[in-house]
Amino acid sequence: MVTSSSRRRLIHIYVVGVDKWEVVKEVPLHQDPVALAVDGTSLCVATCDRYLLCDVETGSKEELFPHNHNRQRVIVTSAGRGEFLLNGPESLGMFVMKTGICQRPPLQWPQEVLAARVCFPYILTLQPQVLSVYSMLDQQCKQTVSLHGAKGLLSTSDGVLAFTERDIFSLRLVPVEEQIQALVGQERVEEALLLLDGVQSRCPLDSYKELQKAVTCLAGFVHFYQEGFSEARELFITGELDPRELILLYPDMRSCLGNDFESQFDQGKKKGRALQVLWCEDTNIFHHYLSFLGDFLRAVRGTEQDSACSAEVDCALLRLYVGLGDTEKLQQLVISPNECRLDHCVPALEQNNRFFVLGSLYQSHGRSIDAIKTWVNIADGSHRDDSCSDVYGHIVWTLSQLEDKDIVRNFAEWTLQKNQEIGVQIFTKRQPDDRLETQEVFILLEKYPLALVLYLEFLIHDLSSEEERHHSRLALAYVTQTLQEEEEADLRSTRGKLQHLLWESKFYDVSNVYERVKSTTLHIETAILLGRSGEHSQALQVLVHRKRDPQAAEAYCCRAAQGHNAHFRQALLLTLLQIYLSSEDPTSTAVDLLNNNSQAFAAEKVVQLLPDSWSVQLVSRFLVGSVRATLHQSRIVKLQKALARAELMRHKVTWMQASKTIFRLDKEQKCKVCQRVLAEPQFACNLHGELMHVGCTGFF
Repeated sequence: MVTSSSRRRLIHIYVVGVDKWEVVKEVPLHQDPVALAVDGTSLCVATCDRYLLCDVETGSKEELFPHNHNRQRVIVTSAGRGEFLLNGPESLGMFVMKTGICQRPPLQWPQEVLAARVCFPYILTLQPQVLSVYSMLDQQCKQTVSLHGAKGLLSTSDGVLAFTERDIFSLRLVPVEEQIQALVGQERVEEALLLLDGVQSRCPLDSYKELQKAVTCLAGFVHFYQEGFSEARELFITGELDPRELILLYPDMRSCLGNDFESQFDQGKKKGRALQVLWCEDTNIFHHYLSFLGDFLRAVRGTEQDSACSAEVDCALLRLYVGLGDTEKLQQLVISPNECRLDHCVPALEQNNRFFVLGSLYQSHGRSIDAIKTWVNIADGSHRDDSCSDVYGHIVWTLSQLEDKDIVRNFAEWTLQKNQEIGVQIFTKRQPDDRLETQEVFILLEKYPLALVLYLEFLIHDLSSEEERHHSRLALAYVTQTLQEEEEADLRSTRGKLQHLLWESKFYDVSNVYERVKSTTLHIETAILLGRSGEHSQALQVLVHRKRDPQAAEAYCCRAAQGHNAHFRQALLLTLLQIYLSSEDPTSTAVDLLNNNSQAFAAEKVVQLLPDSWSVQLVSRFLVGSVRATLHQSRIVKLQKALARAELMRHKVTWMQASKTIFRLDKEQKCKVCQRVLAEPQFACNLHGELMHVGCTGFF
C-alpha cells in the first residue's frame, strides 16, 4: 500500500499483513503531495505546482513538467502498462511513460475536468454536468453522458463508477466486437479498423485474427455497396471472405450454393436485398457488380480461400460468363480442370444454347462420348451454336488426341462421311505411341478412297514405311484416282504424285502395277514401269507410238539417266533416235532430237545411223553443236592434263628442295613414331624435320 502525507511531505510504502502493517520505505518530497498513481515500482506524484516520477526501489526522482491547477483539478491516474495520465498545462491530457517519455499525442480536454480514468482504449473525463468519452487511438470525443452534480470517478475491472453527492452510476465498456460491428454498420470503416488495430495487444492472437478477418470483410462490404470495387476486392481477399458470402448476394447465383450454407454476415443479407432490387431496376450498374464478382472469384479460385467451396465458385463463374456472354472466359473455364457440378451447369448451358461449351465441360469431366455426341449434334444442325466456327475440325482434333480408341472407332465413319480429307486426320495426327494398327485403319477406310490415299501417303512420306504392300497399294490407288479424273473434272489431280511415286519408290511391286496400267491410257506411267523393269526400248516405243509425245520421250531419257553415267544417257537417246528413224516420217522428230541434245550424242555414231538421203544442211545444226562440244571437251582434257603436270612439278620441286637438306643422325637417335633407335641407313623425315623409320611413315 502506498500513501502520501501532505503534512510531512512523504510517500509511505507499506507491507500489509493479516494482523499488522509496517512501513518499508519512505520517499521524501520537497513539496506537499496532492495526488499519486502507482505502477509496479514506479510512482507518479503531483505536488502543488509540478509532476514527479519516483522509483520506489532506488528512491530516485525525476521532474516531469509544471502545472498551474488547483488541488481539485490535479489529475494523476494509471493508464496501464507503465503509463500515467496527467492533467497537463493548457488543459492537455498528457500520457507519460514510467521512463519519463511520451508515446502518445496529448488529449485536448475542457478546463473544468474534475477527474479522468482510463478504460482502454478510452479515456473518461468528468465535468460538473457531463461525462465525456475520448478515444486513446485518435484523441476524438466518441460519447458524452449527461451527469448533473458529478463529483468523482473510480475505476472498476470492466468500466468506471461515477458518483454524485447522492447517487452512484456504473458505466461498463461495450465489448470491442460489438463496437466494431456497430461502427461498420454505420459505415465508419476507418474507425472500426483503427479500433481493431488499437486493441490488438490486449486480445489473444487467435481471437484477434478472427476478429480482424470479420471486420475486414465487413469493411469490404461497405466499399462494395459504394461501388468501390478495387478496395472491396483487396479487403475481401485480405479478410479471407468465404466466396459463398458474395455469391449469396446475387439473385441469379444463389442456386449455385448448397441448402446447408448459412451466411455469417447479417449486413450482407440486408444489403443483398438492395442488390436484388438493383438487379431488376438498373441493369447497367448491376453489370458492374457482375464484373466485380467475376474478378473476385477468379482471384480466389484455386487458392486456400476457395478450398471448401471450389464447386460453388466454378458453378458461379460458369453462370456468370454465360450471363455476360463472355465466350472466351467461359471456354477457358470448362476446358481447364474444374469442379463444376454437371447437374447444375448442364441445364444452364442448354438453356442458353451453349452446346459447344457443354461438350467441352463433358470432356473435362471425362465424359468424352457425351462431349463428342454434343458436338456432332451441332455439326449436323440438331443444335444451334455459333460460338465455334469449325465444330467439325474440333471433333477431328479431339478424336486424334483421345487415348480411348473405342471412341475413335465409334465416330470414325461419321467423321469420314463428313469430309474424307480432314476426317483421316483422326488417324494421321495421333501421337506416335498411340496410333491404331495399320490393318485396322485400312479396314475402316475401305469405303473412303480419298482418305485411304491420304493415309497411305502418311505411312510412306511421314513414317517412311518401306513395306511393299503400302507402296503398291498407294500406286494402285493413284492409278484408280487418275483414271477417275479423266471423267470427273472436280477431283484433284494425282497423276503427278503417281509418276513421282513410280520413279522414286523402290518398294512397290512393278509387275502388279504394270498389269493395272498397261491397257489404260496412262502411257507415261506404263513407260516408267517398263523402264523400272529394264525395258527402256519398250518404254520409248510406248511413248513414241502410243503416246505420240516426243517431249515425253526425251524427258523419259533424261529422268531414266539420273544416277547413271553419260554413256547410259547417250545409249537411251540413240535408242530413241533409232525408233524415230524407223518410223514412217522420221525427219522432223529425229532432227529435233539431234538438235536438242547435240552435246549428248557421239557424232560418229549418229552419222552411221542417218539415212543416205539426208543432206548435210539438214543436220548442220547438230553437227556444229556436236563438233563444238567435242572441241570443248578436248580443250577441257588438255587443261586438266596441264594442271596435273603443274601439280606434279610442284611436288618435284618440293622433293628436290628436301633432298638438299642435311640431316644429322646421332648414334642414339630415336624414331619419332616408335621411339626405337634408328639403326638402318635408310630413314624418313616429316615436314617438321623429325626423323623416323621408313616403315613407320604409315603411322604418322
